[in-house]
Amino acid sequence: MSAHAVANEFAKMRRLRNGLIAAAMVAAVAGLSLLATVTSPAFAAPGGRVWAVPLAAMSFAVPLASPPLLAVLASRQVDIEHQGGGWLLNQTSGIAPGGLCRAKFAALGLIVAAATVLESGLVLGAGLLLGIAAPVPAGLWLGFTGCVLVANLVLLAVHLLLAALIDNQLVGLGVGLLGTVVAVFAAGLPPALTHTTPWGYYALAAAAGYQGERLVAFTPAYPSTAALGVLAAVSFVLITALFDRRES
Repeated sequence: MSAHAVANEFAKMRRLRNGLIAAAMVAAVAGLSLLATVTSPAFAAPGGRVWAVPLAAMSFAVPLASPPLLAVLASRQVDIEHQGGGWLLNQTSGIAPGGLCRAKFAALGLIVAAATVLESGLVLGAGLLLGIAAPVPAGLWLGFTGCVLVANLVLLAVHLLLAALIDNQLVGLGVGLLGTVVAVFAAGLPPALTHTTPWGYYALAAAAGYQGERLVAFTPAYPSTAALGVLAAVSFVLITALFDRRES
Protein backbone atom coordinates (compact mmCIF):
# COMPACT_ATOMS: atom_id res chain seq x y z
CA MET A 1 0.00 0.00 0.00
CA SER A 2 1.32 3.44 -0.93
CA ALA A 3 0.23 7.01 -0.38
CA HIS A 4 -0.45 7.21 -4.11
CA ALA A 5 -2.86 4.26 -3.93
CA VAL A 6 -4.71 5.84 -0.98
CA ALA A 7 -4.92 9.15 -2.86
CA ASN A 8 -6.43 7.31 -5.82
CA GLU A 9 -9.11 5.90 -3.53
CA PHE A 10 -10.04 9.39 -2.38
CA ALA A 11 -10.27 10.44 -6.02
CA LYS A 12 -12.66 7.55 -6.70
CA MET A 13 -14.79 8.61 -3.73
CA ARG A 14 -15.59 11.93 -5.38
CA ARG A 15 -17.24 10.11 -8.28
CA LEU A 16 -18.89 7.52 -6.05
CA ARG A 17 -20.37 10.16 -3.72
CA ASN A 18 -19.22 8.18 -0.71
CA GLY A 19 -18.86 11.39 1.22
CA LEU A 20 -22.63 11.80 1.01
CA ILE A 21 -23.13 8.30 2.40
CA ALA A 22 -20.81 9.07 5.31
CA ALA A 23 -22.74 12.30 5.87
CA ALA A 24 -25.98 10.30 5.84
CA MET A 25 -24.55 8.04 8.55
CA VAL A 26 -23.69 11.07 10.69
CA ALA A 27 -27.15 12.57 10.14
CA ALA A 28 -28.90 9.28 10.89
CA VAL A 29 -27.03 8.62 14.13
CA ALA A 30 -27.24 12.20 15.36
CA GLY A 31 -30.90 12.56 14.33
CA LEU A 32 -32.01 9.29 15.91
CA SER A 33 -30.05 10.09 19.07
CA LEU A 34 -31.66 13.52 19.34
CA LEU A 35 -35.14 12.11 18.73
CA ALA A 36 -34.67 9.37 21.31
CA THR A 37 -33.34 11.90 23.81
CA VAL A 38 -36.13 14.45 23.57
CA THR A 39 -38.86 11.78 23.59
CA SER A 40 -37.40 9.88 26.53
CA PRO A 41 -39.65 9.91 29.62
CA ALA A 42 -36.51 10.04 31.76
CA PHE A 43 -35.43 13.27 30.06
CA ALA A 44 -38.81 14.89 30.69
CA ALA A 45 -38.86 13.97 34.37
CA PRO A 46 -37.71 16.49 36.98
CA GLY A 47 -33.97 16.16 37.34
CA GLY A 48 -33.89 13.78 34.38
CA ARG A 49 -31.69 15.90 32.16
CA VAL A 50 -28.57 13.87 32.70
CA TRP A 51 -25.91 12.66 30.26
CA ALA A 52 -27.03 9.05 30.58
CA VAL A 53 -30.06 9.89 28.41
CA PRO A 54 -28.21 10.98 25.22
CA LEU A 55 -25.61 8.27 25.83
CA ALA A 56 -28.37 5.64 25.93
CA ALA A 57 -29.97 7.20 22.85
CA MET A 58 -26.71 7.08 20.92
CA SER A 59 -26.03 3.54 22.12
CA PHE A 60 -29.31 2.63 20.41
CA ALA A 61 -28.89 4.80 17.29
CA VAL A 62 -25.40 3.66 16.30
CA PRO A 63 -26.19 -0.06 15.83
CA LEU A 64 -29.42 0.83 14.06
CA ALA A 65 -27.90 3.18 11.47
CA SER A 66 -24.23 2.32 11.04
CA PRO A 67 -24.07 -1.34 9.83
CA PRO A 68 -26.08 -0.94 6.58
CA LEU A 69 -24.35 2.31 5.65
CA LEU A 70 -20.91 0.83 6.31
CA ALA A 71 -21.88 -2.02 3.97
CA VAL A 72 -22.88 0.50 1.30
CA LEU A 73 -19.61 2.42 1.67
CA ALA A 74 -17.49 -0.71 1.29
CA SER A 75 -19.60 -2.10 -1.56
CA ARG A 76 -19.42 1.05 -3.66
CA GLN A 77 -15.68 1.44 -3.14
CA VAL A 78 -14.99 -2.14 -4.26
CA ASP A 79 -17.65 -2.67 -6.93
CA ILE A 80 -15.96 -0.15 -9.19
CA GLU A 81 -13.03 -2.59 -9.49
CA HIS A 82 -15.31 -5.50 -10.40
CA GLN A 83 -17.17 -3.44 -12.99
CA GLY A 84 -14.19 -1.80 -14.67
CA GLY A 85 -11.50 -4.47 -14.49
CA GLY A 86 -9.76 -2.42 -11.84
CA TRP A 87 -8.12 -5.39 -10.12
CA LEU A 88 -6.09 -6.26 -13.22
CA LEU A 89 -5.43 -2.64 -14.11
CA ASN A 90 -4.03 -1.88 -10.68
CA GLN A 91 -1.99 -5.08 -10.69
CA THR A 92 -0.30 -4.09 -13.95
CA SER A 93 0.65 -0.78 -12.32
CA GLY A 94 2.20 -2.58 -9.34
CA ILE A 95 -0.68 -2.61 -6.84
CA ALA A 96 -1.72 -6.15 -5.99
CA PRO A 97 -5.34 -6.93 -5.00
CA GLY A 98 -4.47 -7.15 -1.32
CA GLY A 99 -2.62 -3.85 -1.41
CA LEU A 100 -5.59 -2.28 -3.15
CA CYS A 101 -7.91 -3.56 -0.40
CA ARG A 102 -5.60 -2.10 2.24
CA ALA A 103 -5.57 1.24 0.42
CA LYS A 104 -9.36 1.21 0.29
CA PHE A 105 -9.52 0.49 4.01
CA ALA A 106 -7.07 3.31 4.81
CA ALA A 107 -9.06 5.83 2.77
CA LEU A 108 -12.51 4.74 3.92
CA GLY A 109 -11.25 4.26 7.47
CA LEU A 110 -10.32 7.94 7.68
CA ILE A 111 -13.80 8.89 6.47
CA VAL A 112 -15.50 6.52 8.92
CA ALA A 113 -13.31 7.74 11.80
CA ALA A 114 -14.17 11.36 11.03
CA ALA A 115 -17.88 10.50 10.76
CA THR A 116 -17.83 8.62 14.07
CA VAL A 117 -16.15 11.48 15.92
CA LEU A 118 -18.46 14.03 14.30
CA GLU A 119 -21.67 12.20 15.19
CA SER A 120 -20.47 11.82 18.78
CA GLY A 121 -19.63 15.53 18.93
CA LEU A 122 -23.01 16.50 17.51
CA VAL A 123 -24.87 14.46 20.13
CA LEU A 124 -22.69 15.98 22.84
CA GLY A 125 -23.41 19.47 21.52
CA ALA A 126 -27.12 18.72 21.34
CA GLY A 127 -27.07 17.66 24.99
CA LEU A 128 -25.52 20.97 25.96
CA LEU A 129 -28.09 22.90 23.91
CA LEU A 130 -30.92 20.92 25.52
CA GLY A 131 -29.86 22.20 28.90
CA ILE A 132 -28.00 19.32 30.53
CA ALA A 133 -26.24 21.16 33.31
CA ALA A 134 -24.28 18.28 34.82
CA PRO A 135 -20.57 18.06 33.99
CA VAL A 136 -19.84 16.12 30.82
CA PRO A 137 -18.55 12.61 31.65
CA ALA A 138 -15.60 13.12 29.32
CA GLY A 139 -13.87 9.82 30.08
CA LEU A 140 -17.00 7.76 29.51
CA TRP A 141 -17.95 9.71 26.40
CA LEU A 142 -14.48 9.31 24.86
CA GLY A 143 -14.39 5.63 25.81
CA PHE A 144 -17.78 5.01 24.23
CA THR A 145 -16.78 6.87 21.07
CA GLY A 146 -13.55 4.88 20.86
CA CYS A 147 -15.36 1.56 21.23
CA VAL A 148 -17.89 2.55 18.55
CA LEU A 149 -15.03 3.56 16.27
CA VAL A 150 -13.36 0.16 16.69
CA ALA A 151 -16.65 -1.64 15.91
CA ASN A 152 -17.22 0.58 12.86
CA LEU A 153 -13.73 -0.03 11.48
CA VAL A 154 -13.96 -3.78 12.06
CA LEU A 155 -17.26 -3.93 10.18
CA LEU A 156 -15.80 -1.78 7.40
CA ALA A 157 -12.96 -4.30 7.03
CA VAL A 158 -15.42 -7.22 7.02
CA HIS A 159 -17.51 -5.65 4.27
CA LEU A 160 -14.47 -4.71 2.20
CA LEU A 161 -13.35 -8.33 2.23
CA LEU A 162 -16.86 -9.57 1.39
CA ALA A 163 -17.16 -7.09 -1.47
CA ALA A 164 -13.74 -8.09 -2.84
CA LEU A 165 -14.46 -11.83 -2.63
CA ILE A 166 -18.02 -11.78 -4.01
CA ASP A 167 -18.87 -9.93 -7.20
CA ASN A 168 -22.58 -9.70 -6.35
CA GLN A 169 -22.70 -6.72 -4.01
CA LEU A 170 -26.23 -7.57 -2.89
CA VAL A 171 -24.65 -10.24 -0.70
CA GLY A 172 -22.67 -7.69 1.30
CA LEU A 173 -25.65 -5.38 1.57
CA GLY A 174 -27.81 -8.27 2.77
CA VAL A 175 -25.21 -9.11 5.41
CA GLY A 176 -25.23 -5.46 6.48
CA LEU A 177 -29.00 -5.50 6.96
CA LEU A 178 -28.84 -8.79 8.84
CA GLY A 179 -26.07 -7.32 10.97
CA THR A 180 -28.33 -4.44 11.90
CA VAL A 181 -30.84 -6.88 13.34
CA VAL A 182 -28.11 -8.66 15.27
CA ALA A 183 -26.69 -5.36 16.54
CA VAL A 184 -30.05 -4.06 17.74
CA PHE A 185 -30.96 -7.24 19.60
CA ALA A 186 -27.46 -8.02 20.86
CA ALA A 187 -28.08 -6.10 24.09
CA GLY A 188 -30.58 -8.77 25.09
CA LEU A 189 -28.25 -11.69 24.39
CA PRO A 190 -25.98 -13.40 26.91
CA PRO A 191 -22.49 -11.81 26.91
CA ALA A 192 -20.92 -15.01 25.58
CA LEU A 193 -23.09 -14.78 22.44
CA THR A 194 -22.62 -11.03 22.11
CA HIS A 195 -18.86 -11.55 21.78
CA THR A 196 -19.22 -13.97 18.86
CA THR A 197 -20.13 -11.42 16.15
CA PRO A 198 -18.63 -8.01 15.32
CA TRP A 199 -22.13 -6.49 15.44
CA GLY A 200 -22.48 -7.58 19.05
CA TYR A 201 -19.69 -5.19 20.01
CA TYR A 202 -22.03 -2.24 19.57
CA ALA A 203 -23.94 -3.60 22.57
CA LEU A 204 -20.68 -4.11 24.45
CA ALA A 205 -19.74 -0.49 23.70
CA ALA A 206 -23.00 0.89 25.17
CA ALA A 207 -22.43 3.58 27.78
CA ALA A 208 -26.01 3.68 29.10
CA GLY A 209 -29.31 1.92 28.63
CA TYR A 210 -32.60 0.89 30.15
CA GLN A 211 -33.13 -2.01 32.50
CA GLY A 212 -36.88 -2.22 32.53
CA GLU A 213 -37.92 1.41 32.98
CA ARG A 214 -34.78 2.36 34.88
CA LEU A 215 -31.99 4.22 33.11
CA VAL A 216 -28.54 3.03 34.13
CA ALA A 217 -24.98 3.86 33.08
CA PHE A 218 -22.74 1.10 31.75
CA THR A 219 -19.00 0.69 31.45
CA PRO A 220 -18.07 -0.15 27.86
CA ALA A 221 -16.25 -3.46 27.43
CA TYR A 222 -12.84 -1.92 26.81
CA PRO A 223 -10.72 -5.13 27.01
CA SER A 224 -13.05 -7.06 24.69
CA THR A 225 -13.23 -4.21 22.21
CA ALA A 226 -9.44 -3.80 22.20
CA ALA A 227 -9.03 -7.54 21.65
CA LEU A 228 -11.49 -7.39 18.74
CA GLY A 229 -9.55 -4.53 17.17
CA VAL A 230 -6.23 -6.38 17.39
CA LEU A 231 -7.68 -9.65 16.10
CA ALA A 232 -9.45 -7.89 13.22
CA ALA A 233 -6.32 -5.95 12.23
CA VAL A 234 -4.16 -9.07 12.15
CA SER A 235 -6.82 -11.04 10.26
CA PHE A 236 -7.29 -8.26 7.70
CA VAL A 237 -3.56 -8.03 7.00
CA LEU A 238 -3.22 -11.81 6.67
CA ILE A 239 -6.27 -12.20 4.42
CA THR A 240 -5.28 -9.33 2.14
CA ALA A 241 -1.77 -10.80 1.96
CA LEU A 242 -3.39 -13.94 0.52
CA PHE A 243 -5.20 -11.72 -2.00
CA ASP A 244 -1.80 -10.50 -3.19
CA ARG A 245 -0.99 -14.03 -4.35
CA ARG A 246 -4.14 -14.72 -6.30
CA GLU A 247 -4.73 -14.01 -9.95
CA SER A 248 -7.00 -11.07 -10.74
